[in-house]
Amino acid sequence: MHCPFCQNPDTKVVDTRISDDGYAIRRRRECPRCSRRFTTIETSALLVKKHSGNSEPFNRDKVIAGVRKACQGRHIEEDALKQLGQQVEEDLRSRGLAQVDSEEVGKAILGPLRKLDEVAYLRFASVYQSFNGLEDFQRAIDELKAEDEADLQVAEGR
Repeated sequence: MHCPFCQNPDTKVVDTRISDDGYAIRRRRECPRCSRRFTTIETSALLVKKHSGNSEPFNRDKVIAGVRKACQGRHIEEDALKQLGQQVEEDLRSRGLAQVDSEEVGKAILGPLRKLDEVAYLRFASVYQSFNGLEDFQRAIDELKAEDEADLQVAEGR
């Protein structure tokens, strides 16, 4: 790491801490030549491979913006959207991959979105899964009902 003040190529780490979100490391460094201190933040990159073949850095704000469109007209608080975005990023990063397909991002959104709001879930799924007609919506609704019934049976101890 070069010193930003004197450009010395050799610096030493004085302190290391993990950031609040757990996805970055904050290092306090000191230059042996000029004795000035500075901070660096190291993060791991998560890339998303698009349908076109291009890759771009994962952007939590894009996830939130897409979910916000599905939630339009629903009473969903902004904090809930931010929490969902964080859950999606944590899920994707926990896989230990440097790059994920855009389809995987969509799949990672579906679970938390279903728990947040079923109507928004159906809206998002209809675009993400390319629903072609009422049959696709009915199938998705039937799946939601079946999952709800299964959850209810588990909760009742059956």
